[in-house]
Amino acid sequence: MPAAVPWVVVGLDNGGTSNNATVLDATGHFLVDTLVEMPSSVREGPAVAVEALAAAFDNILEQSGTPRAMVRAVGLDTPGPATANGIISSTGSTNFGNTQWRGFDIRGALQARLDLPVVYNNDANAAALYAHHAYFGPVANARSSVSAIIGTGLGGGVVEAGHVISGASGMAGELGHVPVPMHGILEDGQPIPLCNCGQSGDAESLASLTGIEKNLLPYWLGRYPGHELASLDVRSAARQVRTLAEHGDALALRVFEQQAMAIGRLFTIAANFTDPFAYFLGGGVVETQPHFRDWFLGKVRENTVLRAEQAEVATFALVPDRDMAGARGSAIAALETVHATLRPSDSP
Repeated sequence: MPAAVPWVVVGLDNGGTSNNATVLDATGHFLVDTLVEMPSSVREGPAVAVEALAAAFDNILEQSGTPRAMVRAVGLDTPGPATANGIISSTGSTNFGNTQWRGFDIRGALQARLDLPVVYNNDANAAALYAHHAYFGPVANARSSVSAIIGTGLGGGVVEAGHVISGASGMAGELGHVPVPMHGILEDGQPIPLCNCGQSGDAESLASLTGIEKNLLPYWLGRYPGHELASLDVRSAARQVRTLAEHGDALALRVFEQQAMAIGRLFTIAANFTDPFAYFLGGGVVETQPHFRDWFLGKVRENTVLRAEQAEVATFALVPDRDMAGARGSAIAALETVHATLRPSDSP
């Protein structure tokens, strides 16, 4: 490591099965070029999971040859819902099924365990922050963007002047729960989709794995009698839809077309609310064959209604470095926090 770089930050991306980690130096250079994973153990409860995060922290320092004394801060992201300070929702979440997680302060617990400042974001915000900085580079702090991250649910992130908008309670950027107009998306007779949050007709009710399982697949299987997915239970079938879409299956493409239309409607709302420079798409839908993700992004853009002035300056792009985006975004958030507290003489 160059002697001119006096300190680093670590980024930790906590997920349902694994923790991903990276190291970012004071100049904004990542010291890890590959995905580095370790088990997250979140289903075993907070005590075991915090130790797993500490193990991921130690491992990434060893892998990158970084002395612990050089670490100034740690960036952490987890799946939501959680507050801006990293307190898991009192109702729990998909990944944090153990009841001990409800209301648990994961940021504070990791900070106490590592004896280092910990900066928290939810996973979608972290990925959005990385996409923004990776795309805009030196001018990131003069640009804005909106990201939609499609997974089990639909996460998102709003970045303004290079910084994530977290909101008063940390719930800003929950794009999945924004209601979108369903007219023109749904077929005649297709039921209004329901979301796990209790709403009907929000973006997540279509554009998510849960939306496929609970709303889209049951309807489309009725329109394609004898389809190969009909012999599977609906949860297993939902996980096969993406692979079939990559191979041009008609039912699967209709499912993803409706998802793309919903994201387009969501970005249309964003265009009239924040007027961002860029719209980013991430999650499982981009972890696919290039021809399919390009088709999907094209459908999203086709269904995003922009004024001529907006279309001239707006960009549509995929979140880069897919599985590494969360850890890298968390590291960027930690770096920004450290820089904000430094004296001029401490800067690299």
